[in-house]
Amino acid sequence: MTSVIIDCDPGHDDALAILLAAKHLDVLGITTVSGNESIDNVTTNALKLVEVGNLTHIPVVRGAEGPLLREAVYAPQVHGKSGMDGAEIPEPTTKLKEGHAVDFIIDTVMSTSDVVLLPMGPLTNIALALRKEPRLRDRVKLMSIMGGSSTNGNITPTAEFNIYVDAEAADIVYQSQIPMLMSGLNLTRQVLAKQEHIDEIRAINNPTTSVVADLLTFYLATSTRHSHDGAAMHDPCAVAAIIDPTLIEFEPMHVAVETAGAHTYGMTVCDDRPGSVKSKEANVEVAVKIDSDRFFKLLIDTLRMY
Repeated sequence: MTSVIIDCDPGHDDALAILLAAKHLDVLGITTVSGNESIDNVTTNALKLVEVGNLTHIPVVRGAEGPLLREAVYAPQVHGKSGMDGAEIPEPTTKLKEGHAVDFIIDTVMSTSDVVLLPMGPLTNIALALRKEPRLRDRVKLMSIMGGSSTNGNITPTAEFNIYVDAEAADIVYQSQIPMLMSGLNLTRQVLAKQEHIDEIRAINNPTTSVVADLLTFYLATSTRHSHDGAAMHDPCAVAAIIDPTLIEFEPMHVAVETAGAHTYGMTVCDDRPGSVKSKEANVEVAVKIDSDRFFKLLIDTLRMY
């Protein structure tokens, strides 16, 4: 079973990603990072999720309180004031693992073979870990990132939220030379949860899926309010890429993160030109197509395991 660390900012789609990963992968820990909401809120949400899924054996470790250089940016218009509105979940009693997420990532990767990192929020923790322990570049087997886009953005016309929140951190990570899979908006918008999916999840009728259905109901409402046809399953795509690589088609591209542009800050500049005109070698496998029906079958069948 593949050993992974989930670095996240829960988040409705983070919730589904964690529940999906926990049944198929060896989740060594969940580290939190400021993103969809404050570090306090997303860390509380992560603790709630391990209790909702009876996953309290997985340690949760608090991470970066904000970006490397800029002020924090949150997304209450999508995820609500708590970062995970929509379900009545009791305050968690599970305790955080002591220490900082950056040190947990370093210690775990340096002591465990073939760890895969699953960053699903801003890349602050990963960048800080690489700065503190450069040998991580040779120890991490793979990163499967939810972030960026080979087309347009969401928080700005050109930038996806996770990259925009801390583009300086993303720049460090994308230049790290660690093998990387990128599930960006161009892919994740191909898998849209709709009311029929929520009804199917609610019909499973166990305590975990009842919470999931409530969360998705809220997330679908905010998504359609922003003129989307459904609730994009952003973060679960990065997990699915590890569980079943045949679900997703990837193309090698050189990807650079824009940190200086007045109108393009946070853009992932994906060079998908023909090979004969490319100026730099590919550093990322960029996801371009996903089998939506098979993805939702994997997700819903997994939720039946709870």
